[in-house]
Amino acid sequence: MKEQKWIHEGLITESLPIGYISGRIRRSSIRILPGDRVKIEISRFNRGRLIYRLRNKDSND
Repeated sequence: MKEQKWIHEGLITESLPIGYISGRIRRSSIRILPGDRVKIEISRFNRGRLIYRLRNKDSND
């Protein structure tokens, strides 16, 4: 049976080791800094996994 996961959108406010980064973000060497908007996937064990970093509206990228 497949585990149920919830996906939420959030803002990084502090750098704490509570969650972990998905393999795709780790392989691409994408840096996650406070102030970044991200999508996280939460399992039933309340462990968050960062799956996507959203573009900031005020950046010039």
